[in-house]
Amino acid sequence: MSILKKLAGQTAVYGLSSILGRFLNYLLVPLYTGIFQPGEYGVSAWFYAFASFGGVLFTYGMETAFFRYVQKTENPEKVASTAMISLMVSALVMGGLIFLCATPLANWSQNVGRETYFRYFALILAADAACTIPFAWLRQQNNALRFASIRLLSIGINIGLNLFFYLLCPYLLKNGHQWVTHFYDRELGIGYMFIANALSSVLIIPFFVKEFELMKNGFDTALWKQMFYYALPLIFMGFAGMINETLDRMLLKHLIPNQLEAEIQTGIYSANYKLSILITLFIQAFRMGAEPFFFAKAKDADARETYARVMQFFVFVCLTMFLVVMMYLDIFKYMIRKKAYWDGLNVVPILLGANICLGVYYNLSVWYKLTDKTRMGALVSLIGVVITLILNWLWIPTMGYVGSAWATLICYFAMAAISYWLGRSYYPVPYPLKKIGIYTLMALGIYVLSNWLHPAISSPFTWHKALTNTGLLLGYLFLIYKMEEKDIKQLVS
Repeated sequence: MSILKKLAGQTAVYGLSSILGRFLNYLLVPLYTGIFQPGEYGVSAWFYAFASFGGVLFTYGMETAFFRYVQKTENPEKVASTAMISLMVSALVMGGLIFLCATPLANWSQNVGRETYFRYFALILAADAACTIPFAWLRQQNNALRFASIRLLSIGINIGLNLFFYLLCPYLLKNGHQWVTHFYDRELGIGYMFIANALSSVLIIPFFVKEFELMKNGFDTALWKQMFYYALPLIFMGFAGMINETLDRMLLKHLIPNQLEAEIQTGIYSANYKLSILITLFIQAFRMGAEPFFFAKAKDADARETYARVMQFFVFVCLTMFLVVMMYLDIFKYMIRKKAYWDGLNVVPILLGANICLGVYYNLSVWYKLTDKTRMGALVSLIGVVITLILNWLWIPTMGYVGSAWATLICYFAMAAISYWLGRSYYPVPYPLKKIGIYTLMALGIYVLSNWLHPAISSPFTWHKALTNTGLLLGYLFLIYKMEEKDIKQLVS
């Protein structure tokens, strides 16, 4: 149980900045959906989907390779130096290529006239790649305060600039302060979203001067080859993961004949995707604490039993978050200001379920990382890609973004199931499937009962509804507590 407490602490410490930061960024959703129509917001969603693929290409699995090899060597500084130099050089090369090829990229992707946006993202991707290993080094060294401070600084800059460009500048201009026009152009619209992001990524680089000094340890070619060979399948896995996670927003634009309608659907879908915030934030925080924890724990005799217990508590937390979002959806939906976006609320439970399956898959992925069989992990991800492409191709023309949501859920469920089946052969872990199944059936039963009493989407907010759902949620938590009373008391203490 002390090991679970350690992981919970790492998840809280390293995830706190990400949770707080992502939450603060999510507070921009009401700002964006209040200013932009769904079609405009859909354009920004497309570019951030593009950035997700670019992020995989720019980092090419080096972060995970760093965590793996820093545990296998007595010279962690050399591992950090080698990975850092590799990413710095490749970031300059790839960022320069995107910057120079912005016009062909815009024409190819049906974004004619938006070349500048690609240049903004070239800067964002290069800066983020340069900071990848410095951030990873802070996590590996358990330097939580410095990690959180720099992360939150970047987020604060981003939010501050968004408020400056979208609230303060228009206000000043409206009240006759024409000097604002020297640096502010109202017509740039969503472009300021990208400018704020780029500046927030670039301005934190000087704060890593101490970490960049690690590069004086030089570049070890032999070590780099080992790390790159280990990371190579992770590149395909990363691309596969981005295809499964974000390609649907790009496909909507190409599989719906009317471009305006496609951008409107992309905007609605992307805005409602944000309502899975609780589970998304928890999974991100968990991954930041779990990845170094899993590698460090692998040498212990009871490692597999620990991984099983981690999975059990992980699923419980995710199911609780599912119930919180769905039982109070008529409150959460006000994160999206324009009612034009509310047509997509019916996909929220589907996407929440998909994110839970994705989190389960992240837990299960420990077997191929610890056994150095990352190629098997790449195979699972590629199977997910095939499912994503086929189902989106079949369902988007007839079902629109609803088809994309169902495709996401089926893809992640299949990946989790296949990973579990393969893991039993290569690295068997005694996951408590019976308990996890009971947790899941209880949560679904309470959700169905709540939705039968007060439909989550169609019925308005009332105090009677809130009290009923709160009682059901507390009943679920009480039943879980009685089932796991001993372990929970030890964990909380």
